[in-house]
Amino acid sequence: MNKGEDTCQDFLDLLQIDEEIKGTFPDLSNILSKTPKMDAVYPLNSQPVSLCLIINNVDFTSFPVKRGSDKDAQSLAEVFSELGFRVLMCKNQIKEQMEQMLTWFSSLTDPALPQEFRVEEWSGAGFTEPQQLVNHGDAFICCVLSHGVKGAVLGTNKIPLIIKHITRTFRATEQSALKGKPKVFLIQASQGCQSVDPAEDNCGGGSIPLEADVLVAIAAAEGFLAFRHKTDGNWFIQSVCQQLKERCLRGEDLLTILQHVK
Repeated sequence: MNKGEDTCQDFLDLLQIDEEIKGTFPDLSNILSKTPKMDAVYPLNSQPVSLCLIINNVDFTSFPVKRGSDKDAQSLAEVFSELGFRVLMCKNQIKEQMEQMLTWFSSLTDPALPQEFRVEEWSGAGFTEPQQLVNHGDAFICCVLSHGVKGAVLGTNKIPLIIKHITRTFRATEQSALKGKPKVFLIQASQGCQSVDPAEDNCGGGSIPLEADVLVAIAAAEGFLAFRHKTDGNWFIQSVCQQLKERCLRGEDLLTILQHVK
């Protein structure tokens, strides 16, 4: 299973020419019929696969320290680096800093990281200063670990950033380096009863699906809090990491994996 899609398919094709196997394993035809067609999956051929960006907000104005969030950041870094992603992290971002950083990552017109972003890179043993320029590959993962209110995450200055604004920053324009490529957003934040002003969510519209290829998974439903352990991390993120470790090697797709997380 670790030798790639082509090797797996060659093995399945080989099994079909053995009459004894056909007789003793009649379910083989069912397995072959469930193999996804290549036009129904996203190709992930770049090395590294692409970027995994973690926004880890721990220290908030007049809020207690968000204990357990560093554990989540490490778990995400470990699992996505194992999956071939280059993992970058920004810590303790106010709302305006998050907006600037996401806008920069969405375009990447300049591959040199701005120093004011204070970005660190996962090295396998911890987060250190990045040594290489930044480029997009065949996918993009964005993980936001923060406090939240209904429909938004909070910067460390407690000002909300609407989740729809985050995803729309990566909309599939002609200039986007991620057009037609999967963009996954994992949001670890409560979605409590307090909400932002609906007028702030006026992002315009149009007939072209600019937000195609986007998947958003949030730790809590609207109006509910997200559960967190002070040392072991948040239940949602830890479940995501555990299911990815177990099920990616089985060839399961991300939507199926997130169903198990749910």
